Amino acid sequence: MDMLLIVGGLLLLAALGWVLWQKRAKRADDNKSRRNNKVRSMEGLDTLMSWHPQATRVMTTPERKAYAALRAGLPEHIILAQVPLARFLKVPTRHSYSEWLRRVGVLCGDLVVCDSVSQVIAIVDIRAPEAQENESTRQRHARMDRVLKAAEIPLHVWREDAIPNATGARNAILGMPVEAPTTAPAAAATMRPVAVAPSRAPAVERIPAAAVVDDDGMEQHDPPSSTWFDEMDSAAAPLPPTPQRGGGPSIR
Repeated sequence: MDMLLIVGGLLLLAALGWVLWQKRAKRADDNKSRRNNKVRSMEGLDTLMSWHPQATRVMTTPERKAYAALRAGLPEHIILAQVPLARFLKVPTRHSYSEWLRRVGVLCGDLVVCDSVSQVIAIVDIRAPEAQENESTRQRHARMDRVLKAAEIPLHVWREDAIPNATGARNAILGMPVEAPTTAPAAAATMRPVAVAPSRAPAVERIPAAAVVDDDGMEQHDPPSSTWFDEMDSAAAPLPPTPQRGGGPSIR
């Protein structure tokens, strides 16, 4: 009798386990079916009709002011705007390049300072005042900071309300000391007629006033927020595999 009770109990437990497994498998199949249906519905959308494109500016007003300061202070350098990190960083291929691209590759350097042969020498990131940054923005900035530090590329953070002038921009990028201000009476007392040798420093390019004027009164076509990747409300979609060419993926 006891043996029959034990066997019956085991059979009952097995039956319950089988029912639970069937319910879990059905739930998983339903979830997979819903995902597939969503993907198919998204694939059926027209690229232009469903996401109507509209031209916007590449830089915000503070970024344009910083760009003008860099152009004026560093005329012998190349200044680029909104360059993805993946465009000027190379990484090993022992791990998924698509995963690295998802994590870091969508981040952009607001202003990229290059030498005459387009080698990146510094990144200038224009950020809102620290008190206005939310947690996701701080995390994104911290990730960019770590990546650029590991790549040994200097990062200069300029706040939107404290953009330097051309001289300050040049001194910051080239690591030149900032001269202390001198009062007018003291300067007049120490002035002596001296022969000044011609400077070998390149002439600072003058930017027309129209290039740096504040255009807050104009019709705004500002670029998408730099936090667009953090704020997307759509589900994360896996990136397509990197095509294999020869011995491995071609990484720029």
